[in-house]
Amino acid sequence: MADVLLDDVTRVHADGTVAVADLTLHVRHQELLAILGPSGCGKSTVLRLIAGIEPITKGRILIGGQDVTRWPPHQRDVAMVFEGNALYPHLTVGRNMRFGLDMRRVSESEIDQRVGAESRVLGLARLLDRLPKTLSAGQRQRVAIGRATVRVPRVFLLDEPLTHLDEGERVRLRSELAQLQRGLGVTTVYVTHDQSQAMAVGDRVGRPRGRRGRRRLGGPRQPAPPLPGQALGPPARRHGPPGGGRDPGRGRDRRRLRRRAAGPEAALDRGPRRPPRPPAPAALPAGRPGGRRRPRPHPG
Repeated sequence: MADVLLDDVTRVHADGTVAVADLTLHVRHQELLAILGPSGCGKSTVLRLIAGIEPITKGRILIGGQDVTRWPPHQRDVAMVFEGNALYPHLTVGRNMRFGLDMRRVSESEIDQRVGAESRVLGLARLLDRLPKTLSAGQRQRVAIGRATVRVPRVFLLDEPLTHLDEGERVRLRSELAQLQRGLGVTTVYVTHDQSQAMAVGDRVGRPRGRRGRRRLGGPRQPAPPLPGQALGPPARRHGPPGGGRDPGRGRDRRRLRRRAAGPEAALDRGPRRPPRPPAPAALPAGRPGGRRRPRPHPG
């Protein structure tokens, strides 16, 4: 079991700023929890507290039932992917991916096996001998993800890893991330400010509520209600008129805008107007010409 429990956790910076206050959060074993919120709400601080990069002011952090509150980062068996990929620029792709295994003194044969398998999964098999500066942004982010997953840690932390990618690469990589997490079965916490990403990859979605740092949790199909005064993710778009069908005023508005943009000179160049149509003649009653009716014959 590698569940993560934050029990009444508070983080206060040296200048007195409260980053996280009274947070209680439980991430189940092999679950992918997406934390969704705007910038400055403390969601990235939660990941750094779990990883041990920042100390907590109050509370406890348990991983797999063990209290790791005072443990250093290298003893927690946690892998983290940062927003800026944080690759070593002087090392090749292969050396970046195997760096964590080298520090743990894993055998060379096992390192080669793990790096080879992970590079094939992420599409990096042909890039192992290249430096990070020769790669695209999406490829560098894949290397950062591979460097974290090749260790097969107990907990996987993702701090907005797809923010700097274009839309197509972001959609492809987030689907690969979800498949990779389910294949490895690693407990994962995914932090993002994009509602579409959280709904696409998360088993559950947590949202900050108020200044107390608490989280509201719900499934991806039944998310928590939107926060008041905040717009998270892409705005809702309406296609067509409210009642459906074609909007009759849309063409008139477009023509009016064209005439206004053309200016008053355009009205002089249009030439003479067409004469109005003559009125239609009035309909005559049925019968003889002139409107007189033929008398009906008298019976008998």
